[in-house]
Amino acid sequence: MYGERVTSVDRPATAPDPHTEPHPHGPAQPESGPQGEAHAYAYAGQPSHAETHAHAPAGAPGAPGAPWPGGYPAAYQPVESDRLTRLVMRLHARAPRWAVPLAALGCVGLGVAYALISDPTRSDPDAAPTCLLKLTTGLDCPGCGGTRALWYVLHGDLPAAARHHFLFVFALPFLTWLFVAWAGNRAFGWKLPEAQFSPKVIGVFLAAWGVFSVVRNLPWAPFTSLYV
Repeated sequence: MYGERVTSVDRPATAPDPHTEPHPHGPAQPESGPQGEAHAYAYAGQPSHAETHAHAPAGAPGAPGAPWPGGYPAAYQPVESDRLTRLVMRLHARAPRWAVPLAALGCVGLGVAYALISDPTRSDPDAAPTCLLKLTTGLDCPGCGGTRALWYVLHGDLPAAARHHFLFVFALPFLTWLFVAWAGNRAFGWKLPEAQFSPKVIGVFLAAWGVFSVVRNLPWAPFTSLYV
């Protein structure tokens, strides 16, 4: 055929090997930049680096945005969970919906039972268990009086409860409603309106708690009435 190089046996020659035969116009020099890289790979019969990244699926090693182009190193391989973790996860998956609210209600019940049985209004100030801050410094801690306030609430004496811990009595209705709304939704699917507190409201409450914790330890009237 015209334009084809003919061998000694009069048949077309194979395509020149770019690794062994010189380029007809001199050694082939790849251009600089991404295009040059793509030309060099294509000339050698290999897919270019850009083509490999373009055709790689999302999230695969070597794909654009992949955290480790060559795959995760050995030090970052996912660790298999231990037997205890697998057991807890299996129990959580098989447990009924009401199991977690029931466990939380049991913890609340234990606290209420302790307040009723121990009767903190008649126990000595240093009776075990006691507040370490009050035992060592004589000052009321931010939670001092909470158990006695709970005991008075359970007996319907709200003024006495507020006298021992005003903020606890103030927050108790909100905490009760939050628990009922959460437990009802989790256990029975109830769509009760849940109270929404912004970070600003929570910050104001914590600040008021801090001020109350300081004021109740001041040795002047009328602040001495808050000392428990």
